[in-house]
Amino acid sequence: MIQRLIRIFITNSLKMISLLLAVSIISFILVCASPIDPVQQYIFSLGTAVSPQQRAEIEEYWGVNEPPVERYLNWLGEVLKGNLGESAIYRRPVADIIGQRFLNSLALMISAWILSGLIGFALGCVMGLYQDRALDKILKKICYILSSIPTFWLGLLFLLIFSVWLGWFPSGFSSPIGVLSENVTVWQKIHHLILPALTLSLMSFSNIALHTRQKLIDVLHREYAQFARARGEGKWMLLRRHGLRNIMLPALTLQFASFAELFGGSVLAENVFSYPGLGSAVSAAGLNSDVPLLLGVTLLSTLFVCIGNMIANILYGIVDPQIREVHK
Repeated sequence: MIQRLIRIFITNSLKMISLLLAVSIISFILVCASPIDPVQQYIFSLGTAVSPQQRAEIEEYWGVNEPPVERYLNWLGEVLKGNLGESAIYRRPVADIIGQRFLNSLALMISAWILSGLIGFALGCVMGLYQDRALDKILKKICYILSSIPTFWLGLLFLLIFSVWLGWFPSGFSSPIGVLSENVTVWQKIHHLILPALTLSLMSFSNIALHTRQKLIDVLHREYAQFARARGEGKWMLLRRHGLRNIMLPALTLQFASFAELFGGSVLAENVFSYPGLGSAVSAAGLNSDVPLLLGVTLLSTLFVCIGNMIANILYGIVDPQIREVHK
């Protein structure tokens, strides 16, 4: 078992390194092809006019005039040393910005990820057990509608209903305005987290629910399930004894595959709710062509997805012994 885990870890680590290298190259090419002039955006953010000589000094300091290949190699060399560069917007090291905002984004994404998995799996089981009945049809329509609604629109709707009209939740941020960070309680942080996490989870549970429904229907139509039903076993007994193990692995696959989608959705959710996470930082970096911050967040999100897939590969063997035998 330990040898298998070591083999999986080494294999996934090599894949992760090659993927990070490929993502960094593609991201750098896309950023260089952007029509936004980072120097001009930086000068505009200063709010003051600069002379041509000062602009030339800024370009030399950032290495904008260097060939793209040389700029990439210089950036990659600094990254290998642990230096992600300095953000042009925040004028601070990229590593400090990521470290400060990553915990907020991690709390949001994990909360939404767990909620979407639980809600999607539970609704999928209910729809599968009550196939083609009124409850199944209603829940299917809800899943189709939610999967087609943009994240920002649902977030704005929740803000209007639960923040403006009902006043149950704050309208944004991760803590109350005017309160020092050391004085913010855990409940206040959770209170600010609930609405964006719920918005993000409702946008990603539909695929899990619909896929789980179909897998459960397939299981319930097999001969051994039909035989168990003929012996008098009820729906929920069939689910517990024959369905869960067969539908858990596909649901687990979709759940871990949703990491990339979850990170993309968090960018919109954080902007709608003014949540200070990586999503709001990367959108600001994209609008202002902050190359170091964009590349730093891109590498981190890729690493985040790769680690999620590695955890999924390990859990597959735990859930399904047949996969564990294949990997031996």
